[in-house]
Amino acid sequence: MEQFDLVVIGSGPGGYVAAIRSAQLGYKTALVEKYDTLGGTCTNVGCIPTKAILDSTHHYHDAQHHFAAHGIQVAGLSIDFGRLYERKDKVVLQNTQGLNFLMKKNKVTVIHGTASFVNNSTVEIATSAGERLSLGANKFIIATGSKPATIPGVTIDKKRIISSTEALSLPEKPGKIVIIGGGVIGVEMASIFNRMGCEVTIIEYADRLLANMDHELGDALKKILLQDGIKILLKQAVYKTENEGSSASVFFRDSDGQEQQLRADYVLVAVGRKAFTAGLGLENTAG
Repeated sequence: MEQFDLVVIGSGPGGYVAAIRSAQLGYKTALVEKYDTLGGTCTNVGCIPTKAILDSTHHYHDAQHHFAAHGIQVAGLSIDFGRLYERKDKVVLQNTQGLNFLMKKNKVTVIHGTASFVNNSTVEIATSAGERLSLGANKFIIATGSKPATIPGVTIDKKRIISSTEALSLPEKPGKIVIIGGGVIGVEMASIFNRMGCEVTIIEYADRLLANMDHELGDALKKILLQDGIKILLKQAVYKTENEGSSASVFFRDSDGQEQQLRADYVLVAVGRKAFTAGLGLENTAG
């Protein structure tokens, strides 16, 4: 069993920064990541790829609506969905390669696999190669991040009922998409697909968008999104979704109990995220 001063579990923005700093301070450090690439949700399926697509769709939106005012004429304007996603993938690759370089530069030992605590000082790693390793450490940092949350009656099947993760790798441009949740992830995804030319509807349980933030922000954003043609349904309680093969339906009730149904190519569930600790074996550690 190899012994370290510190083992960091999870290589997102919290984990990889902690691992680098630990190594810079002279501690023997290991970083455990269950996926093939470093960077966690933010780098691979969150902040970085969504901003890359937002940037691309911003250019497309400008070409559609603002270029003519500057005397720039664009004939036959269209969006190549495949190439747009290819660019996103290149941006992500550049970032993950950069993280690999930083790990080598700072002499952080990177192990790809799933970690589970045996006791307070030992973790067992099921590696991606099918091996089992034991690592000992004086200290551990749990930086396993989060995963998409859901609500009763709604199951993310990753086919027609999707999370933001699947939305970043769709096989085709949707004609119509319904987004459950008007928080930061929901409105960001709404902007992306709206700029692509999709028909977008946001269904939100609260009485405003960005309900956990300053009310003025939600009110201002609602005005902008409505001007862009996004439909917004507030004070609606979703109670069921159904995958119908080539489409999906979402069922919801308003505050008076009146039921409605919407059908779309995809239903995107964006009701927040929850801590990911499954399989860590925390029950094997002392409090």
